[in-house]
Amino acid sequence: MFALVVDEKPLEINLKCDPMYALELRSLFGSITGGYHMNKKHWNTVELNGDVKDDMVKELIDHSYELVVSGLTKKQQLALG
Repeated sequence: MFALVVDEKPLEINLKCDPMYALELRSLFGSITGGYHMNKKHWNTVELNGDVKDDMVKELIDHSYELVVSGLTKKQQLALG
């Protein structure tokens, strides 16, 4: 799992993140906090429609996906295409 959408108002998404980068993002953006109901070392919650622009949200989604895929076996990675 690389993303979890919290279907409440405001709309939020939990994304896996490198621990050091996660702390940096939390210090830069008010709408990025430690992962809600997740391991706060490795997950951030991003409030959508906050101070994080859409392009940055897309980059964070890609970062999360890449972290998860890099932890898979080569066989699993190949199966993803």
